[in-house]
Amino acid sequence: MEKVAFIINPFSAKKNYQPFLNELRKKVQDPLYYISESIQGTDDFIQKQFDKIDIFVAIGGDGTISTVAKNLISTDKILAIFPAGSGNGFSNETKFSKNLDELLGKLTAKKSRKIDTFTVNGRLSINVSGTGFDGKVVKEFEKTDRGFKNYIKVSLKTFFNYKPIKVKFSDEQYQKYNGRYLMLNIANTRQFGNNAYIAPNASKSDGLVDMVLVKKFPLSYSALFAYRMFTKKLKDDDYVTYLPVSEIEFKVNTKNWHLDGEFNKIKSPIHVKVSPASLNILI
Repeated sequence: MEKVAFIINPFSAKKNYQPFLNELRKKVQDPLYYISESIQGTDDFIQKQFDKIDIFVAIGGDGTISTVAKNLISTDKILAIFPAGSGNGFSNETKFSKNLDELLGKLTAKKSRKIDTFTVNGRLSINVSGTGFDGKVVKEFEKTDRGFKNYIKVSLKTFFNYKPIKVKFSDEQYQKYNGRYLMLNIANTRQFGNNAYIAPNASKSDGLVDMVLVKKFPLSYSALFAYRMFTKKLKDDDYVTYLPVSEIEFKVNTKNWHLDGEFNKIKSPIHVKVSPASLNILI
């Protein structure tokens, strides 16, 4: 398969990437692949192969995909995905499955389209990023063996002890939303992962992201919140506010963020900006 490179995160999918690699070698003669040891290693591999390769396939979760994507922003190179993460939110939203034959068919057809991305203080995000409760959850989750069950355990433990964050907007039109929140999310697509839809109306090709402000809610509301999130029915109410924006600036009294599910320290003020049609993705 010419002009295609496969980039494997060996730490995704419970560190069990070998079955994928074995199947790839059976179905593709002498595939070009790289088993990543670090973000810098991935960057170096992509830059080395950049002029010879048209499609870069990320094998991993949203963090891996974002690492590959940042090298392809505003170029004619194409991103493809084989999902191997714990949540796989972005691959779910871009219709990539764990079926290698299906992926190879797409790679042969080479059809693509452009989607939006965004930055948080200059750092790329392609799916959903946030601070507050879920930023703390990601920080604690990275200390575990990952997996959906551990995510739920960490989430419940964090929820009962977490103090709301303070958010203060710079633009006068948004200052009425200043206040305390359980979490603040920036959503380019609809879901975190695991089919948890934090922004059911978000679109990755409208030049906007959905800022989702969630106030700390009582235990009696938690079941309804969870039901709505997993059935794509979350909406504006007493605890949830949606602000579609192309660019926004604010301050928040925490540095704990997650960008596409990967923990980051980011200092306020926070500047979020959408980059319309900036990433070519295989379809």
